[in-house]
Amino acid sequence: MCLAIPSKIVEINDQMAVIDVDGVRREASLLMLEDPEVGDYVIVHAGFAIQKIDEAAAMESLQLLREAAAMMDREAEAGGGDRST
Repeated sequence: MCLAIPSKIVEINDQMAVIDVDGVRREASLLMLEDPEVGDYVIVHAGFAIQKIDEAAAMESLQLLREAAAMMDREAEAGGGDRST
């Protein structure tokens, strides 16, 4: 399963962006977006920013991902889950 993660553009260099998700920074290609700007929130999949989204939607998605990860961690600690799948 693949997830598209909402990320904030913090720097742009030509057609590449530095994106930030909870303090973790990576590079992503901007080739698939029109007029990306620093401060935009984007959906990133397989190293490409594929869509702009508004900040509220990005924050909601990130919160849901945090909650899902926390639930999986609790299950793994209780011996009821395997995160390798």
